[in-house]
Amino acid sequence: MNTKVAAGIDKKLERLRTGAPPRVMDLFSGAGGISLGFQRAGFSIEGALEMDPHAALTHALNFHPDSVRFAAHAHARDITLTDPAALCDELGLGTVDEAIDVLVGGPPCQAYARVGRAKLREVADHPEAFRVDPRGNLYLRYLEYVRAFQPLAVFIENVPDILHYAHHNVAEEIVEALEDIGYVAGYSLINSAFHGVPQMRDRVFLMAYRRELGLRVRFPAATHHLELPSGYAGTRAVALRYVDRLGSRGYIAPDLGSPELPHAVSAEEAVGDLPAVNGRTVKRGTRRFDTLYAYRSDRQPSAYARIMREWPGFASDQGVWDHVIRALPRDHQTFAEMRSGAEYPEAQATARRIVDRIAGERAILAGTTAYEALYNSIVPPYDVTKFPNRWWKLRPDFPVRTLMAHIGKDTYSHIHYDADQARTISVREAARLQSFPDGFRFSGTMNPAFRQIGNAVPPLMANALAEIIYADLEAAALHMAPQSHSLAAAELRGSSSVSKHVTYLTK
Repeated sequence: MNTKVAAGIDKKLERLRTGAPPRVMDLFSGAGGISLGFQRAGFSIEGALEMDPHAALTHALNFHPDSVRFAAHAHARDITLTDPAALCDELGLGTVDEAIDVLVGGPPCQAYARVGRAKLREVADHPEAFRVDPRGNLYLRYLEYVRAFQPLAVFIENVPDILHYAHHNVAEEIVEALEDIGYVAGYSLINSAFHGVPQMRDRVFLMAYRRELGLRVRFPAATHHLELPSGYAGTRAVALRYVDRLGSRGYIAPDLGSPELPHAVSAEEAVGDLPAVNGRTVKRGTRRFDTLYAYRSDRQPSAYARIMREWPGFASDQGVWDHVIRALPRDHQTFAEMRSGAEYPEAQATARRIVDRIAGERAILAGTTAYEALYNSIVPPYDVTKFPNRWWKLRPDFPVRTLMAHIGKDTYSHIHYDADQARTISVREAARLQSFPDGFRFSGTMNPAFRQIGNAVPPLMANALAEIIYADLEAAALHMAPQSHSLAAAELRGSSSVSKHVTYLTK
């Protein structure tokens, strides 16, 4: 470790010892799911980098609304064209190596996976190596930001495919690359339903600490329990096949809790206190967030709903502003008569039965023009053999399926469980299911807001991980004398594993 890096670590630790909050830079921030979780844990969100204009504005509106540099925070940026030092200058954060304590983000993995270990190791030796292969720009660029900022901790979120993309385990390679530039790293595959989010969302989370801190990576204990459906269990098995087959230094198995824990938060617990919307009465047109929808007076909020209403800094005591839905006049009868948990093949069969019933009531004969018109007005045209899970009606007693960015185009994957409402979920319901608090505002109109929500990391999941990092950094700051880096690093290098749940080595 060079003298400059050692001095930077000392300075950051000394600042934490004074009680100052750890500072975060959020790359690929989206609307700010990770930022929100870290802020709740006690971190200060110093800045973010996001290329989508709506998401960049959303992040600035929620985390820097009163900043004199609001315009700079709201500015959308491409990480491949943005220099770390220039970013710090634009945001007024000072020198890049002293600006932050924790770097977080979720760089896309698809292009990176073709690059592999050799290119990652090249980055460790040559900071500009990411420029020579644009296929891997985003991950390589993320690692260059790690080199530039020299954070005490690193946090990365990604899809399960990162564990078996193009026949190799990308997360393991990221661990190796981080180790080459001075970090101890580990990763896990965690389902958010085990941590209080009303959504069965599997994601890979990777955490790393500067080696000099003497910390080991650990992940939070489950707070809720759930028997995952067979489809999720199968997907997890596929995702972990290269972890199991090739072995792993960095993988840490998640805590799945026990049946004694509270059951995972259900859809009804998550959104049951929000006002009813009759899908049959909704008209087409642009959906703006300029109307306050009062909470239901006939429902008491669940414990989860109270968290969403009372989140520090984002509390709402009257209602929500973005409880808007799509107008889907063809489908509301089908939505009403589908059973909870039904998928598209059953939905189409339901629609056909509705047509036959109405045709019988009106004496409309099959094969006639009138029958064809009736059929087309009710039965969705999609092939039942393709994407059978494209439609899904929520179960009120169970967490929902993974929210995806695709809900920015349609919301058939999350049809409301209440037959009387006969509709898909609203923007605010999507936000609730993703664990965004009610006072968190999204920029743009309905479709961009849906997309931002689907792309986000659930804030409550991010918070569970952030609390671990906060506690570990606090322990390192309090128990590590400024000159003790060498001892801590030597002890860690003498260990054969980084997978044990030990908070720190030096006292």
